[in-house]
Amino acid sequence: QVQLVESGGGLVQSGGSLRLSCAASGSIWSIHDMAWYRQTPGKQRDLVATAYSDGSTTYVDSVKGRFTIFRDNAKNTVSLQMNSLKPEDTAVYYCYAEVASYSDLRVLDYWGQGTQVTVSS
Repeated sequence: QVQLVESGGGLVQSGGSLRLSCAASGSIWSIHDMAWYRQTPGKQRDLVATAYSDGSTTYVDSVKGRFTIFRDNAKNTVSLQMNSLKPEDTAVYYCYAEVASYSDLRVLDYWGQGTQVTVSS
């Protein structure tokens, strides 16, 4: 069984910063891509940033230059440093990982429970 546990959400004023963290645990054989998504009520879950297994990263245009995704392969963690936050960044943020476990070597998708980020104007 693999679990993703997130932390670090909260309330911040416009222009402020937050750092989200996500730790993967369980019988992990390997982790492929890791990412952060976000979702607002009534809308689909959208990709924000990806940290690929080759070390490269990508970002949605709306967060480029403000958000940075970090990945620590030794600790099986992924973080999202969010700077210059705007009210439109308000959403529930979800951690995502593609994981192969010892019990099932297929690469499966796993999600964290979500953490609320609220940016006040």
